[in-house]
Amino acid sequence: MISLHKGEDMAKRVLSAPKVSKEARNSELRAILEQRRSLLLLDIQNRIRHNRSGSQKSELEKVDSENGEVPDIQEEIEFALIQMKAETLTKIDSALARLEEGRYGNCSDCGNPISEQRLRALPFAVRCRVCEDKIEINALHDLEKRPSRTKPS
Repeated sequence: MISLHKGEDMAKRVLSAPKVSKEARNSELRAILEQRRSLLLLDIQNRIRHNRSGSQKSELEKVDSENGEVPDIQEEIEFALIQMKAETLTKIDSALARLEEGRYGNCSDCGNPISEQRLRALPFAVRCRVCEDKIEINALHDLEKRPSRTKPS
């Protein structure tokens, strides 16, 4: 499908550039966000169009269509992929809105600036690395506290 390498290449070029003003940095990051947004939108549209057309059926799917299992699993995977891309698109739109409002680049939890390196790697980041680490650690602890879903023997 569509490759996001162009946006990654642009981010690498920007990251290796010398320090620039906040306005210039935001302008460069806006360009990265808009390019990623365009590529994601095109990819999502193509995947939806491809799924609707039904042209995705392979020989294996045609053979196994009697029991309906293989096509269902593949459709679920494709739907999950489209959903993940749509969520990323929403994050990009939020980042662009924060840029317009002048709130871009500050952590939503602690209010401290998000490092320039982090923003260039993940331009739609909403938290600084420290706060994001805390969120991830808490999520792991919550996951460990959950009762196991395995059935007793």
